Amino acid sequence: MKKIMKNKEMYYLKVKRSDKNIVRTEILFAPLLIILPIFVGVLFIYDWFYRGFLTCSPAFDGELMLGIIILVANILFDIPFIESLSRNLKGK
Repeated sequence: MKKIMKNKEMYYLKVKRSDKNIVRTEILFAPLLIILPIFVGVLFIYDWFYRGFLTCSPAFDGELMLGIIILVANILFDIPFIESLSRNLKGK
């Protein structure tokens, strides 16, 4: 019974992947992964500025912190992602 299950598991697993398809998928989703978090972070800061800073309301300070965290984290993770993507494209 174990031998049959092992053969079925091996049948459904694809061991070899095409690097070309993976790179195409990364290129396809790169604008979404880069632009969307930047847009959301800027939107939080914009909302904080008009609803919190101009009205002197400290209730919206959390939006500022969240916007800054999103922007900084996005920049920290996007720089290595873009560098590896460009290295992979130049190598092929």
